[in-house]
Order: sequence, then C-alpha cells, then structure tokens
Amino acid sequence: MNTNDDAAQKDTSVRAVEHKTNWVHPGVLPAFVLIVTCFAAWGISTDLTAPMVKIFSTVFDMSAFQSALVQFAYYGAYFLLAIPAAMINSRLGYKGGVSIGMGLAAIGAFLFFPAAKVMTFPTFLAALFILAGGLSIVETSANPFVMALGPEENATRRLNFAQAFNPIGSNIGVLMATLLVAPHIAPVPKDAVKGSPELLAKTANELSHVIVPYIALGIFYAALAIAIFAVKIPRNKELEETDHVGSVRQGVFGRLWHNGTYRFGVIAQFFNIAAQTCIWTYIPFYVSGPQSVLHMSTSAGTWWLQISLIFFLVMRFLMVWLMGRFDGRKLMVFMCGLGIVLTMVGIVSGTVFGALCMAALSGCISLLFPTIYGISLTGLGADTKYGSSGLVMAIIGGAIAPLVQGRLIDAAGVQVSFTFVVLCFAVVLSFGLYALKHQIGMNDQA
Repeated sequence: MNTNDDAAQKDTSVRAVEHKTNWVHPGVLPAFVLIVTCFAAWGISTDLTAPMVKIFSTVFDMSAFQSALVQFAYYGAYFLLAIPAAMINSRLGYKGGVSIGMGLAAIGAFLFFPAAKVMTFPTFLAALFILAGGLSIVETSANPFVMALGPEENATRRLNFAQAFNPIGSNIGVLMATLLVAPHIAPVPKDAVKGSPELLAKTANELSHVIVPYIALGIFYAALAIAIFAVKIPRNKELEETDHVGSVRQGVFGRLWHNGTYRFGVIAQFFNIAAQTCIWTYIPFYVSGPQSVLHMSTSAGTWWLQISLIFFLVMRFLMVWLMGRFDGRKLMVFMCGLGIVLTMVGIVSGTVFGALCMAALSGCISLLFPTIYGISLTGLGADTKYGSSGLVMAIIGGAIAPLVQGRLIDAAGVQVSFTFVVLCFAVVLSFGLYALKHQIGMNDQA
C-alpha cells in the first residue's frame, strides 16, 4: 500500500473533521470575539429601553399607549434602516456595516444629553431613533457576519452561541435602568400644575438620571466601532464579496418574495419580536403601577424584568447545548407550546405565581430569533445580505406590538392584554411545524 496515499487520505479526513467541529475559520477569532461583543452591546440598549417605557410614562405623565411610542421609535428605526444597511454591506462588506452602525449608535446615545436639556418627549424619541438606526445596521450586518465566520454546517448553532451573549447585555441594560434610573423616578403629584417651576425642576432632575446610562453606552459603542474598523480579517470570498457600484442585485427581491420559507420566516420573526417586546415591556405593568395585578412599586417592576432576563440568559446557553443533541426546529416548537401554556397561566392567575410564569416566558423565546434566522436564510446564497435585511425589518413587530398591547391594557387590563402574546407564540410555532414538515433548515447536532 502506498504510504503517501494513506497520509494524504488521513490528512483529508483530519481536515474534514476540523471543518465540521471548528466554529470559526483560521485567523478570524479576534473579529469573532468583537462581533460577539456587539451582540451584548445592542442587548444593553434594547433592554435599557424596555423599562424606559414605564419610566417615561411616569416622568411625562402619559398613558400606556403614549409611552409605548418609545418602543415604536426604537424598532421603527430598525425597519427603516434595514435596507440601507444591506446596501452598505453590499458595498463595504459586513465589517464596514458593523463599524458604521456602531458609530451611528454612539452618536444617538450622546444625543440624550441635549435631549435632557430640552426636556421634551419628542427629543428623546429622536435621539432613540438615531441610536436604534445605528444598531439596525449593526444587527443586519452582524448576524450573517457570524454565520460566515465559520463552516456552514454549524452556522445556525454558531449564531445561537453569539446571540446567547445578547441577554448578558440585556441584563446589564435592565440593571442600569433599575439601579441608575428607576430609584430617582417618582409619580407626578395629582395636585401638580403643568409647567410650574416645581414640576419642571422635578422633570429636569429625573431626566438628568435618565441620560447617565446612555452617555456610558455612547462611549462603549464608539470604542467598539474603532476596534472593529481596525481588526484584521483574512481574505474570504463569503466575507469580502461586495458590490462596488452599490446596486441592488438584480431580481433579489423577487426571488426572496417567491421563497415560501423565507417569506414565512419574516412573518414568524415579526411575531417573535412582537412577543419578546411585549413580554419585556409589560412585565413591569403586570406587577407595578395603578393598572397592575400585584400593585408593587416602579423599582419592583424593573426587578421582575431583571428576573425575566435571567431566565432568557440561562436558557440561551442551555439551548445552544441542547441544539448539539436535538433538532433546533423541534426545540422551537416545544418552547412555543410551553410559552402558550405559561402565558395562559399568567392571564388566569393574577398572583405572584402568575408573574413568575410571565417572567419565565423569556426562557421560551430564548432560541427563537437565531433559529428562525438560520432556517429562513437556508439556501439563499448570494441573496443573503438582502435576506438578512428583511429579517431585521421584521423587528418592526417590536414597534407595533407594544401599541397593540398598550391599547388592550388601557381598554381591558394587563392580564387580558397578554392574549396577544399567545397569538405571537402560535404563529412562531406554526413556522416550526412548517420547517419540520418540509424538512427545511438545519439539524445542528454535534
């Protein structure tokens, strides 16, 4: 037997095993670490924003529907900036998209300082819109970037791993709101005169505390933008392929529209983000305030949100481990079914146990975003950049859903309003069943 042939065959086998088991291509580990940090970074902003709905409703004395405009501005920016982000990626690559997005997010965060001086709700919405617009570009770029940094065989599981760091940022964001902002917010006195010096002084003091975490975020985002711009990435066709004339790839939108799996995936992502945003926005309403079930304090509401995000964090890493042993599509179906059951218990119960069930819903949504994302992009090839933008545009669900549930709260109460979350879980569950029935997606088992 030819020993050279044996050696070559052995070398080929070793490379095949390495290709299957390694999570990233050679030389891209520093870039991978920075991009994973971005997942945590936008988690801070997203879940610093969720408790701000309750805080702004107190500072500016607004209804639940009016204060939900915070989320509308935030997720509306995701919708409007997703296609421009795809164009940036086509022209400058994923690395350029992440750098530009982080820079714009830093500008938005710094704009909270002049907004606090103006002391009007619309100026805060404008700053939040710019901040979220930058993060829309980051997210449109970072999700496919992570998938392209390693072998295709474990791309969805790698994305789940990167997304697992998002709830770390989420917990930091809620903790910042809980410790730095919520203790300094008090309800507007019933006898307060609108425009009086006393009320203006109270608002100015409270808004001075609101801006602190955002200024810190601005510094962090600016540092990340510089680091990602400077990091070296080995040449790779999947990472560096760009369209230097910046034009939309011919026929891409038609191909995406006629792709049934992708189209259903965008719908599922819309309702996934709708459920996520409603859960995190209205858990504080469930436990605190005049319309709440448990009538706890404002700070207690943010602590309950913190508990919910701990569920999210723990379950994200658990799901990454489970995806090495079970089909991710089956896990998605099971967790959506569990989410429906827990939501119904919370609606019927109206007790501390019901609040715990509502908090546990974060565990049910923990694997949904990256799993829907991975299944939806299956087989898109060169259309992936624009396919990614469509899935990020689906985040508009986070802008619309809080308005819907806010109306339900004002009309029928907090408990009844969570029937909307049941609907969201049902849609995502249907997508999981569709992917299983048509054998679409992945089986990322180790």
